[in-house]
Amino acid sequence: MIKLIGAGTRPDMELTVSGRFWTIPNLVTVLRFLGIPLFVFFIAQDRYGSAFLTLVIVGSTDWIDGYLARRLNQVSTTGQWLDPVADRLALIIVSATFVLDGIAPAWLILSIAVPDAVLILNALVLFRGSPDLPVSTIGKIRTALLLVGAPLLLLNRVPGFDSPGLAAAGTIVLVLGCLGHIAAAGGYLAAAWRKYQHLQEQVPAGTGTGHVP
Repeated sequence: MIKLIGAGTRPDMELTVSGRFWTIPNLVTVLRFLGIPLFVFFIAQDRYGSAFLTLVIVGSTDWIDGYLARRLNQVSTTGQWLDPVADRLALIIVSATFVLDGIAPAWLILSIAVPDAVLILNALVLFRGSPDLPVSTIGKIRTALLLVGAPLLLLNRVPGFDSPGLAAAGTIVLVLGCLGHIAAAGGYLAAAWRKYQHLQEQVPAGTGTGHVP
């Protein structure tokens, strides 16, 4: 059975974090960035088969880059922030495209964009930037559900694959993914406040302004 979370970890190797950018996992992540505008182009052209294949490839890179990073011991500081940014960008653009094209209802983009907006504002207020939090397990499961549900729903638009059952399956998986997204956002919000309070406790009285530098 394939290990989905933490795949590629080798018990005989201690992972090290490098400062390199040009690693194989990061190149895979860059491909994810490039695949998003291609996906939007295919949707705009009503080429749903090509859009489906592109979305499957984009979704698979989320697992592949993490696997390669651990398997090849090419974990990097760049990859640690680039991968979540690619995930977030992909989810927002894909969900917005689905809503605009009528593939999915408006609640899809709202359930993704609103929690993300809250997290971004919270991070800016507390940390004036990224809180640098590790990806949670529920966050990884959420991403997997969304990246599986979206292609299922899109496949229903491909000629020869239109089926009420397929549409229902895609919708159910997407609903679970959106609920997971909200739950993950709540977890990150709580973790950010815990980290902020911990950092504040380390600042000597009278030396700070109440904000983390």
